[in-house]
Amino acid sequence: MSSTKLRLALFGSGRIGQVHARNIADHPELELVLIADPFIDGARALASRTAGRAVQDPDEVFADSTLDGVVIASPTPTHVDLMSTAAAHGLAVLCEKPIDLDIDTVLDCRERIKEHAVPIMLGFNRRFDPHFASIRTQVAAGAIGALEQLLITSRDPAPAPRDYIAASGGIFRDMTIHDLDMARFFLPNIVEVSAMGTNSFHDDTKALGDFDAATIILRGRDGEIVNITNSRHCAFGYDQRLEAFGSTGMLTAGNVAPTTVRRYGSNGTEEAPAYFPFFLERYAQAYRAELDAFALSIRTGDPCSPGFDDGVAALVLANAAAESAATGKTVAITD
Repeated sequence: MSSTKLRLALFGSGRIGQVHARNIADHPELELVLIADPFIDGARALASRTAGRAVQDPDEVFADSTLDGVVIASPTPTHVDLMSTAAAHGLAVLCEKPIDLDIDTVLDCRERIKEHAVPIMLGFNRRFDPHFASIRTQVAAGAIGALEQLLITSRDPAPAPRDYIAASGGIFRDMTIHDLDMARFFLPNIVEVSAMGTNSFHDDTKALGDFDAATIILRGRDGEIVNITNSRHCAFGYDQRLEAFGSTGMLTAGNVAPTTVRRYGSNGTEEAPAYFPFFLERYAQAYRAELDAFALSIRTGDPCSPGFDDGVAALVLANAAAESAATGKTVAITD
């Protein structure tokens, strides 16, 4: 592998942009060259803590002919144009989910970029979580026989701010889409979606026409069942669990805490520290592994996984879940 560092630019200096900036700056094979954000003060502050030069105009990024790739961590409405322009400039792309909230816009983007042979990775970082990835590897190797049931639990510690929820596209396109991709990580061929949403605790979410909790049932091509449970709040922290049940056994991944220390005393036994507070801490290792895979694809030219079509498929399932929750009907998934 070449010792020359890959030169990357980052779009977006918000919360997830800060994660990517730190990881790129710390990566031995990568160099953070530019951080682009129309809110230039945020880009400058981030550049001062990590690396790179802050710019306000995306054109300044695309004018740099020395770049190898870009990471798109800017708001969702900017994704398609930035991705299309980057591909046209021959730059590899790592883009946060979703590609866009509108499936027609996403499909149009696919037509625009398909003529450009550049690696494009979608930011479904949970595929790179070592616990989930281990289960998937074992399932694929037949460790529990034929996979029959997959249970995915994903609960946030607290609802997001009202402005975020209003622009998110709803719980299925914002939150469940990660779990839908995880379902496809195990079972690529989903043929049916049924979903139910409820409003139990968050008035702002209800007022915005969204759900604060949901359950989604997927059916695989060979009769497998996936059950996804989501909630916008969880009293005991960031709840992330997975169970794969097969014909000869079962594999599980439970919640992760900062340590494995347990306290025993007169007031209780096996008292454990709180789970990680949110996704930034829980999936820190996954974000780093995702970046490793992106760098490898740039080096080799091999297709990324998850790629653009995985982003399309996850959005199709999210749209089907939203339709099912609204109509009470099961939605069939066709090619």
